[in-house]
Amino acid sequence: MKQIGLLSDTHSHLDSELLKFFTPCDEIWHAGDIGDFQVIEKLEQIKPLRAVYGNIDNHLLRANLKKHERFLCEEVDVWITHIGGYPGRYDANVKPEIYSKPPKLFICGHSHILKVVNDPKLKLLHINPGAAGKNGFHEIRTAVRFKIDARRIFDLEILEIPRN
Repeated sequence: MKQIGLLSDTHSHLDSELLKFFTPCDEIWHAGDIGDFQVIEKLEQIKPLRAVYGNIDNHLLRANLKKHERFLCEEVDVWITHIGGYPGRYDANVKPEIYSKPPKLFICGHSHILKVVNDPKLKLLHINPGAAGKNGFHEIRTAVRFKIDARRIFDLEILEIPRN
């Protein structure tokens, strides 16, 4: 079993509340728009990290990260990308593969809107953790924590922090 901490859209901001929320996690996953390489370094100091670059990320982040990460966690096929769309409205960059070979867990960021949605057509769980940073239109900063055991995804928890 693994506990996962998930965030996106930090836009160079990372604070102690987020780090505390991720303390019990085995891994941290970042779904892009990191903003600054220091965010990566801070997260890697506390837990193993998987991350993709987003549309605001500079050449340094793009040189060190991928646009898409697809891997197995326990027995769950996971796909993380920054711009992915939503069930029924997937982005053109993921559409061919998501329909031909859907993962069990599809994660993206970009919208700054926290969403957890089952896609019954593709039999996958879609998670967008919202935005953990302070830049954007969102009023509440969010992150997600959940567990994976074998093929089960469960115990999803949400952290909400006022943007200030």
